[in-house]
Amino acid sequence: MTRARSTAAGAAVVLAVTGVAMAASGGAQPDAVARTPAIDTVAVERGRLSAMVSQAGTLTYRAGPDGAPYAVTGQAAGLYTQLPASGDEVGCGEVLLRVDERPVVLLCGAVPAFRGLRRGAAGRDVRQLNGNLHRLGYDARARVRVRPGERSFTSATESALRALQRRRGLPVTGRLALGHAVFLPEAVRIAGVDARLGGPARPGVPMLAATSLTLQVQVSLDPSQQGEVEKGDRAQVTLPGNTPVKGRVTGFGRVARVPGEQGGRPADATVPTLIELDDPAAAAGLDRAPVQVDITTTGVADALSVPATALVGRSGGGFAVEVVRDDGRRELVTVTLGLFDTGRGRVQVAGRVAAGDRVVVPSR
Repeated sequence: MTRARSTAAGAAVVLAVTGVAMAASGGAQPDAVARTPAIDTVAVERGRLSAMVSQAGTLTYRAGPDGAPYAVTGQAAGLYTQLPASGDEVGCGEVLLRVDERPVVLLCGAVPAFRGLRRGAAGRDVRQLNGNLHRLGYDARARVRVRPGERSFTSATESALRALQRRRGLPVTGRLALGHAVFLPEAVRIAGVDARLGGPARPGVPMLAATSLTLQVQVSLDPSQQGEVEKGDRAQVTLPGNTPVKGRVTGFGRVARVPGEQGGRPADATVPTLIELDDPAAAAGLDRAPVQVDITTTGVADALSVPATALVGRSGGGFAVEVVRDDGRRELVTVTLGLFDTGRGRVQVAGRVAAGDRVVVPSR
């Protein structure tokens, strides 16, 4: 939200707080108030204030950097004879699907399969193959040592790949044919299936949509709110059943989204914002559940502030605070409001007040 929105939100809250005070005073506020012995006061503070952005969100599984699921595209040709179902989880090194009864194995890496791999090949795709063979233990099974950072397809790579092929039912050739494996960044959960059992498999045609196995929260911020929220900001997510879980902002989608409903306008575009939960297990089994998200933003680093309950509405508009001076006089001082820190219940003020001044608050 913009600073103006933050102030407006704070003013709305403090109006409710101060309405009773205005009614009790009949609306007229003198510049000085008679000395009264039994009062509660608090100090004007100088320091950091944080704003809060509150939004409805959706609990979902983490996917690509923009929040969209991974689009799984294969290179095998034939007919689909086995497909996963939505919600299935597939780990690195496991069989993802079958084409003409030949397994297509999921391997983990950022570089999509674009060529067959054999001894003598080199590159990033070979390095990620070596990493899989080592992490999955196939080099140990073959009694060889594959270095996970190695960019070259060595004799050790060939031996370890043969072990994987035997294990997963692929032709044992020591070469990775194009179409025998799909590379995705991590183990996945199937989000949707585009292919049809018995339908044709064609190279380059999307087969599946997949996400990670980790739950996260996605909220849609308007561009002005994104200006307030930064990567790393802390958040509280309220799950169904009123269960709070802490989290943090981990990123933003690269493309703004316009609501799909009829009449959606570019001005209504929102930016997907992703929140990682500190304890994802607390949200297990709640895929696509609606949640409430409160993001604490950076706010103002050095501000004078008072409790919202210290504000008094003035008859001509605006706000004041009642300051108890050193000589015991009580004086109404007009203040201008700034950022409202909903988490601490404090509001930024500017006027004839200083840090350490005592202001009157309602008695407890």
